[in-house]
Amino acid sequence: MCLCPPYSLRRDAERGGLIMLLLAGTIPDPGLPLIYGRVRIKDGRLFIGERSFYLNRGTPSMIGTATTVCQIMGLEEPYCVIAGDIGKGDGSKLVYNYLTENIHTLKPTVCSFHYIMPDLMLHYKLFSALKNIEAKPFLIADAGYMYIAKMSGNADFYDLFTPDLGELAFLADENSPHPFYTRGFIFHRPDEVEDFITKAYKTNGTPRFLLVKGHTDFICENGRVLKMIDEPNIEALECIGGTGDTITGMVAGLIYGGHQPLDACYISAMANRIAGSLANPTPATQVMDVIQCIPEALKTLRKEHFNGRQENTKTHRNG
Repeated sequence: MCLCPPYSLRRDAERGGLIMLLLAGTIPDPGLPLIYGRVRIKDGRLFIGERSFYLNRGTPSMIGTATTVCQIMGLEEPYCVIAGDIGKGDGSKLVYNYLTENIHTLKPTVCSFHYIMPDLMLHYKLFSALKNIEAKPFLIADAGYMYIAKMSGNADFYDLFTPDLGELAFLADENSPHPFYTRGFIFHRPDEVEDFITKAYKTNGTPRFLLVKGHTDFICENGRVLKMIDEPNIEALECIGGTGDTITGMVAGLIYGGHQPLDACYISAMANRIAGSLANPTPATQVMDVIQCIPEALKTLRKEHFNGRQENTKTHRNG
């Protein structure tokens, strides 16, 4: 498993410009205006232009992890579009409108949409803009944007969703407009999760690829579970907000770097667990502590792969 890009990503003749990873979301800061541009990490903080942000849960966690992966692979930094939103939808509207107006000139190859308030009309405008791009990007959705992608009936236009178990139940509930209204669910066995995955796909609630995050991570294609990952199991990670967001950021960075989606999902799920183990977490650990361990986690995973030790993965019985 090579973590360097398998082919040059500096230029794409068909697109006529730099290959770009685009990350979009909101931060719960009512005073934050719309900000966009390349991101960098310095002293444990994210910088976009002159603005800086703590690497905490949510969108910053996704951005920080994706940027870390890009640095490891020698890629251009992600281009980020963020705004402040505390649930009123004002910042999300700014993000939707900027993307709708500029996506055709940005020409990203990979997009990851995160905490953005669901809005059917604004999503429809952005969806229409995405459909009109000459070369469709690889589209990843998580959190609020994943909800609206499903609610709109256009989940299959996207390429990868990264839900947790509760969000999976929402994707599988064809009548639910939001996870808050999802019919009750309790998962007792892995095969019950698989039933939800199958149902979500059959009801057009998911795209081709699915990475379900939880005590066991499920990697799926076309409604079929191909791999289940449950080790190393770091119980303390459950108390740390943002460790699911790191998976979304990592998979975006790896796909941007040229890895196939299923490989990127596997590497992300495994490296996230290894990074959690390396961080020696307690309930007081912050997600930044985990992100800082990702470079070493990727090295560890590469060594295990080359030594033929993949006992931490379960190949699905039907995969």
